[in-house]
Amino acid sequence: MTNETGQRILSEAHDLFMQFGLKSVSMDDIASKTGVSKKTIYQFYSDKEHLVAEVVTNIINENQQNCDIDAAQSTNAIHEVFLAMEQMTKLFHDMNPSILFDLHKYYPKAFKIFHRHKNEFIYNKIKDNIKRGIKEELYRDDFNIEIMSRYRVEAIVVPFKPEFQMAVKENLAIVSEALSTNFLFGIASQKGHKLIVKYLQNKNNK
Repeated sequence: MTNETGQRILSEAHDLFMQFGLKSVSMDDIASKTGVSKKTIYQFYSDKEHLVAEVVTNIINENQQNCDIDAAQSTNAIHEVFLAMEQMTKLFHDMNPSILFDLHKYYPKAFKIFHRHKNEFIYNKIKDNIKRGIKEELYRDDFNIEIMSRYRVEAIVVPFKPEFQMAVKENLAIVSEALSTNFLFGIASQKGHKLIVKYLQNKNNK
């Protein structure tokens, strides 16, 4: 049994989880999709939560790498947010909206990994972006950075809430983009407001 087999199991599990959610996908489903036995899966992953945790960790690692690249390559704070929005649109476009609910309810160890990522890495990225935008005079400087950073972190998970999904029947990617854009407008200076409009026009003309 090679590590290549373990990676293939991880890749197929990722695709199934993204499409159908975590709870509804069984180890039998993963075995069938991968073309291996459940016994083989258990040689690499002790149980389903272990497999879910590995999938979540992989998604988080990729997200963190992309966020760091976006921050380094962006020309300003607003550009950085638009690059992040592109990344989130790709991630959320085909994601089953039940994933976060399933993670919270059924896979506490894996949820803890996500929770730490949200409240540490994402929070710090948002806070750094706000500080950068204020320094560049693209964001206003008359609000509490801590409060707005925490608010923005929590807003990211709002589209995954079942009650929100029942009320707003839109794709996760569309909802996420709308929340990000309106948050930007809310903290932007006049100079930043004009730049946001410019980026939106360029995006819509693609």
